[in-house]
Amino acid sequence: MARPRARPRRDTRADAVALALAPTGPRFLAIARALVADLERGRWRPGQRLPSSRALAASLAVHRNTVLAALAEVEAQGWLTSQPGRGLFVSLDLPAGPPRPAGSAPAGTGELPSATVTLPALVAGLRPSSPAGPARAATPMLGLSLGMPDPRLVPIDELARAWRRVIRRSGRRLLGYGEAAGHPALRAALATLIRTLRGVPAGPEHVLVTRGSQMALDLCARALLRPGATVAVEAFGYAPAWNALRLAGARLVPIAVDGDGLDVAALARLVARRRVDAVYVTPHHQYPTTVTMSPARRLALLALARRHGLTILEDDYDHEFHYASRPVPPLAASDAPGPVVYIGTLSKVLAPGLRLGFVLAAPPVIERLTVWRAAMDRQGDLAMEAAVAELMSEGELTRHMRKMRLRYQSRRDALVGALRRHLGDVLTIAAPAGGISLWAPVTAPVDVARWLTACAASGVDLAPGARYTFDGHDPRALRLVFAPWTEGELARAVATMAAALPRPGQRPRS
Repeated sequence: MARPRARPRRDTRADAVALALAPTGPRFLAIARALVADLERGRWRPGQRLPSSRALAASLAVHRNTVLAALAEVEAQGWLTSQPGRGLFVSLDLPAGPPRPAGSAPAGTGELPSATVTLPALVAGLRPSSPAGPARAATPMLGLSLGMPDPRLVPIDELARAWRRVIRRSGRRLLGYGEAAGHPALRAALATLIRTLRGVPAGPEHVLVTRGSQMALDLCARALLRPGATVAVEAFGYAPAWNALRLAGARLVPIAVDGDGLDVAALARLVARRRVDAVYVTPHHQYPTTVTMSPARRLALLALARRHGLTILEDDYDHEFHYASRPVPPLAASDAPGPVVYIGTLSKVLAPGLRLGFVLAAPPVIERLTVWRAAMDRQGDLAMEAAVAELMSEGELTRHMRKMRLRYQSRRDALVGALRRHLGDVLTIAAPAGGISLWAPVTAPVDVARWLTACAASGVDLAPGARYTFDGHDPRALRLVFAPWTEGELARAVATMAAALPRPGQRPRS
């Protein structure tokens, strides 16, 4: 007699996440914390593929964009890796126990290994440090660590109407195969925006549309750099970019950053000693310090690149949000034709869940990148690309950017004022000229790790400076993101930070 077939076991992993969610607070942060907790407990195995964002959203009864924002946060912390066309996978080197306190990781040697190192070792070197085991907050979490715009301000109705219009007008064509370089209307609209608002000479043939700036970075690393290439990077910087470069086989060398941006003289000394193939830089609002590269250094960097054949990978991730004056033109605006490959995104001006970024470069470079993009991910979301192009052609995106610039400037001022009132003797506070965050060095003799743990327990999530240093050292600084929060929410966050400040002789919370 044949045995009855065993009933397939129901995958309850998404339900396990749901059980861990807090009943209140920003849902995407709650989901992100719950996923990280599951990863720490070993519920998800290294290399295991996660359920789709749609499946997770259905299981958790939340909007898919909420899940996408949560997954982006967990990926940015290094717990997950994205494989375009396949999905998200658990990183291969998950820690055996809770993450170590900020700054406890061994310092780097100044140069990262080449592609001959195994993948687990490569990924292990990239995961940013985070405070160890903060207590779960009993109150709604205010996350001042996640660099994203306020999703409550996205022009959803206008975007939905534009999407319906383009689907009604060209639905059959938009739902089929299209150009790997992106929808022609969006390429044209981006070229117009870059030319008129950023001063970079550009036509559609100079633009490649990508699924966010991270895909753009990965494409540039794989298509434009040979394995073993040496790339100079900012010593304070963006770990996912380092990740993309390392996994393409590049050797990374950190260059110091100060109040004028990348130290170009230090880069010149490096170039004089050895071959350097490229430099990755964020000159407009340096990530994470937000300083703007000085005009003298901009000219020196361009001259150095032309003289030695360096490729400049310019990441201009939040160009529109400059408050002290008109935005500074990109390096690419001075590049005729020159060595600059310009990377941008619409994540900060619209929403990261739309996954819309771009590369601007000479047409031969765009053609090469397009071949690689087609092999990696046949094309983007043509309907969404067409809808965003419609918003841009109608002037809606420009109007939205102007409103957001004023709104974020007000929030910056509110955060700076609150910090000066409550923590002026603890932090060095300077209003950034642009960007969506500020960099605050800790000047008082405070146990920063204890302070961040106490803040998290009280409902405020903060990013330690060690998360952004190339060698993992603790610079005793905080990156505070103000864009997603109202003036009142920021005031509440700063009051919580002040109340959580460890006092001399105070015992840590158990």
